[in-house]
Amino acid sequence: MRTIYFKQILIVFLCLSSTACISVGPDYQQPAMDVTFDWNGADGNAVLYTKVEGSENLSQWWQTLNDPLLSELVEEALRSSPDLRTARSLLRQVRAQRIVAATEYYPTVSATGSTSLSKSDGEATRESYSVGFDASWELDLFGGVRRSVEASQASLDASEANLQDTQVSLAAEVATNYFEVRSLQNRLKIALENLDSQGETLQLTKWREQAGLIDSQDVDQAQSNMEQTRAQIPSLKTSLAEAEHRLEILLGKLPGSLHQRLSSGGELPVVPGQIVLGIPADTLRQRPDIRAAERKLAAETARVGVAEAARYPSFKLSGSIGLDALTLSGLGESGAGSLSLLGGITEPIFNAKRLKKQVEIQDAVREQAQIAYEQTVLNALGEVENALVNLYRSQERTSSLDQATISIEKAAAIARQKYAAGLIDFQSVLDTERSVRNLQDSLATSRTNSVLALISLYKALGGGWSSQGSDIQNKDQL
Repeated sequence: MRTIYFKQILIVFLCLSSTACISVGPDYQQPAMDVTFDWNGADGNAVLYTKVEGSENLSQWWQTLNDPLLSELVEEALRSSPDLRTARSLLRQVRAQRIVAATEYYPTVSATGSTSLSKSDGEATRESYSVGFDASWELDLFGGVRRSVEASQASLDASEANLQDTQVSLAAEVATNYFEVRSLQNRLKIALENLDSQGETLQLTKWREQAGLIDSQDVDQAQSNMEQTRAQIPSLKTSLAEAEHRLEILLGKLPGSLHQRLSSGGELPVVPGQIVLGIPADTLRQRPDIRAAERKLAAETARVGVAEAARYPSFKLSGSIGLDALTLSGLGESGAGSLSLLGGITEPIFNAKRLKKQVEIQDAVREQAQIAYEQTVLNALGEVENALVNLYRSQERTSSLDQATISIEKAAAIARQKYAAGLIDFQSVLDTERSVRNLQDSLATSRTNSVLALISLYKALGGGWSSQGSDIQNKDQL
């Protein structure tokens, strides 16, 4: 009879849990963001930009720069960077938390066993033994657990997107620091070449002084000009060492470990004449930071339901099955069995509006997450626009500096020839040599800025990760 009664009660609670459950709180709907169909920064720049439907495959954009060493370094960073290792560890943590949240769906069962000995004055020792199983189960009638699991799953999705965003930032940082190394190597080379050229000019003034054609003023000016160039070299070497160290740290390597691989030098890549762009909506789908912000909003929305469910009654079913006997051998006898079943309800009656305010607090947190999502979208679109403008203007500046450098190098060569022939004074030579040094350095810097602007554009478009090539896998589901 007790077994039949137990089954009837269990069936009632199962029916309640499967048919009468509701999920309180708001149902999440992904917010819609109005975006333009085109990029403002690309308007009128048909030479640089080709607009296409859909986005370019950006997962390994660094390979388009045709630098094998850069590709090697980026791949190494994506395998061993401390930042990525931290992001992967956080992902493992959130994945486990999602499983813990889902365990609330199921009963808790524990085994028990006990023995006792008691003796009173004048009486024999009394023994008792018991073994059994205790179970408890809180029914999720108002969806508190479902909302909690929903929030945990959204947090897991956000953590995965954060890992992808770390990959995007890491690839861009490695490329940026790599080309800063190349830029400083080129600028150092330019300074050394100018130092040699100015040394030849200094020797020329000394010959003319020895011949009695000039006084020592020209020699002193030539010496000063050369030493000014020499003074730039230590600063460039310092910056070069610092750039190498930043790159090594990104890869999780000891300072100095990449020096040999980087010492061979290399040219900056040529920025392509056309950059394939998708529409702004493509960027919203590609950028993992936007996905992370959207998933955080979904999690906070679900947690409103968790807070709301706490205001409703909770139903708990508990029971135990066991064996009780006065002797250890008696546990196997037919009359030793025991069974208990208890159903309970808890209704919050008075809590000084604490539970209501908890819902209000969580709704404010949800609103903040929505604002953060909207701001992330705006920032993403702004970063692409800024990168487009920066790239285009850098190309304009580089083109002008290139022409100016060619002209001043010709002028400097002619000035030296005229000075050697005694046709002009030394001031003209000094002016052209200083201009050569400054324009060559400015041109090298501008070329670097164009490459860095291209890297910023790829990063702003969300390049650097792929769902096919991602190391996010083996999602544990309960």
